[in-house]
Amino acid sequence: MTALRQRKGNKWKDPGPDPQNQRGAHAEVPVKPLSGPSCWTVLCVVTGSTVGVGLGLLSCIYVATLHENDLWFSNIKEVEREISFRTECGLYYSYYKQMLRAPSIQEGLSELINDNTTESKRTINILQRMNIYQEVLLSILYRILPIQAYLEPIYFYIYTVFALQAVYVLALFITSWMLSDSWLAGVLTGVWYILNRVDTTRVEFTISLRENWSLPFFALQVTAITCYLKPTLRPAHQTVLLWLVFVSTLCFGLTWQFNQFILLVQALLVFTLDSLDFLSSEQVMALYLVQLLSLLCVWLLQFCNSMILGSLVLSFIGAVLFVKRFQTGLKTGGLLVRLAKLALHTLLVLGLTLIINYSVKKVLQLRSDEHIFKFVKAKFGLGSTRDFDASLYLCEEAFGLLPLDTFERMAGTLLVYPYLCTLFVLLMVLALAALTNLRDNGKGRTAWNREESNFTMRPDIAYNLLHTVFFGLLAFSTMRMKYVWTGHMCAFAAFGVGGKEVWTLCLRVIHCNTKAKLRLIRYSVPIVMLAFLYYKFWPKLREELSELREFYDPDTVELMTWISSRTPGRAVFAGSMQLLAGIKLCTGRALTNHPHYEDQALRERTRQVYQIYARQSAEDVHRLLLSAGADYVVLEDSICYERRHSRGCRLRDLLDLANGHIMDGPGEDDPDLVPASHPRFCLAVKAGEPPYSTLFSRVFHNKTFHVYKLKKAKKRSKAAA
Repeated sequence: MTALRQRKGNKWKDPGPDPQNQRGAHAEVPVKPLSGPSCWTVLCVVTGSTVGVGLGLLSCIYVATLHENDLWFSNIKEVEREISFRTECGLYYSYYKQMLRAPSIQEGLSELINDNTTESKRTINILQRMNIYQEVLLSILYRILPIQAYLEPIYFYIYTVFALQAVYVLALFITSWMLSDSWLAGVLTGVWYILNRVDTTRVEFTISLRENWSLPFFALQVTAITCYLKPTLRPAHQTVLLWLVFVSTLCFGLTWQFNQFILLVQALLVFTLDSLDFLSSEQVMALYLVQLLSLLCVWLLQFCNSMILGSLVLSFIGAVLFVKRFQTGLKTGGLLVRLAKLALHTLLVLGLTLIINYSVKKVLQLRSDEHIFKFVKAKFGLGSTRDFDASLYLCEEAFGLLPLDTFERMAGTLLVYPYLCTLFVLLMVLALAALTNLRDNGKGRTAWNREESNFTMRPDIAYNLLHTVFFGLLAFSTMRMKYVWTGHMCAFAAFGVGGKEVWTLCLRVIHCNTKAKLRLIRYSVPIVMLAFLYYKFWPKLREELSELREFYDPDTVELMTWISSRTPGRAVFAGSMQLLAGIKLCTGRALTNHPHYEDQALRERTRQVYQIYARQSAEDVHRLLLSAGADYVVLEDSICYERRHSRGCRLRDLLDLANGHIMDGPGEDDPDLVPASHPRFCLAVKAGEPPYSTLFSRVFHNKTFHVYKLKKAKKRSKAAA
């Protein structure tokens, strides 16, 4: 069903003259006077839009139901609800709670800008350090909207996140619809997204994770770019779409601290399309400038966050614009000359990018993201490392390679097969079209407008093809980034099933290319696949939605209740990053460290606090904790006796390696490691013998946690002296 305006052209041009061609080599019909849309077109648009919104709402209800059924969220205590916000999710939600508890919006903002509880003995600007504008906005909306009487603050928060899932699915739906000219492809996209929930989203159990806020806006940005690159778009529409790209990029950048790395991949994508002549110079310049302005706006809104100025994407865009300004005649000459110029151009841009980035970081003394580059260097075998921060990432499964069972799950929903077929076919066409573009000596503006070539590719299709390739490679390298890729993967595979491009080529190969057969295949195959998916998965979905569980973590509930009732309101707690985020949310106590790791001073303090799990003397640990301002330290048996990771990746092993000590248990050790001169602190302190009992007193314990209060005898003795 052709629900969007029909293009005047196929993707590949038949050899031979076209007597009806009045506007270019790809026109199928003579140019007719402009007229309004037909009743059939209006009906298709209305039907497709309704189905798209329905699928978005369905996905929203689906994940909300799973969340409720998994935790029995509506029936558990408030402290249990807050504990369910695990690790950094609890930290982010705590600022929403803090804003609501403030006497006024102004005072709440002032507390965030001058925060002295997130990192003890330091005053930091939370709006500058973290991406929490979404929590600030929601807290303001909850205050001013007349909903307090019938909707609790926590429900307003989680329902907003779930609603963004509807926006996400709708954006993917529209992208696939525009690429294929069939809303059936959009339906297939939404169904695949829901059925592959394990690999497309984790929103139902990590609600406030930054990616759950940002990826819907990123999907909207891709949708706007896809529409902007449509060949038949009018200038006025292009301007509107560029504003949409800007707004969605800005929202994406404000809601995720890793925005610079995603936008870097996107800038490399645009650079590739520009180098291969798939985009006009005006389109390339517009996309670069939108990215640049969006990042600068994020920089301003985050109180001139220096990490953004030191990002590789800003350096790359600056290098591209500078080199393009002075390297003239880049798109002239024969094929070999063009390839040589392109290679030189790429080297100049990459070299200048590194120079700019290095200079900016030296001038501004930036070290916020150096742990990421250490991680990347070690991950790709560019040198072994004992760096504690890099090793933390290397040992986490989420930052490892994409597991192969991901594709087994996707194959079960039929997603992998059309995706790989579409990818393989279009990559071949892209390569042939790129060679044609380079060989044609720059005669046309873009591959879509060339009249001499036999292989062309629409700019919007070329963009989405490279998008799935580039972000697919990113997902392969780092499993956590698969959520940036898999949603678009559903849209791209559905485009292959419901679009003209792949089917047209297949029919031409077997010499059966007629409009009737093409239309029959394009509409019947998606319907058959949807029917099969319904038959296979509807019973499983009903069974999944009927499974009822309940939140159960009595040890953590007991710990939070004790802290809230038995410790001073201004007490400072030390411990693991993940646990401390929950302590801040549930009790409001001050912390020594937390999971938002993008600060060099915080990383150093975290390494010092984590000596509670290393082989250090009681005096050294006591001194380090006091220097961080701690009054209490919480030890977790799950870390002290950790078995989840193998030898060399347990937290205590990482600390031993960083301290130059031999690790626990059987296995090989590097020859330069030496035995530690002290027992492991988290084990020795439990014995309650001097000097541990002199410096620490146990004030709480259960099966999971042990809380020790730091004795400050040294200060008392000095005062007495």
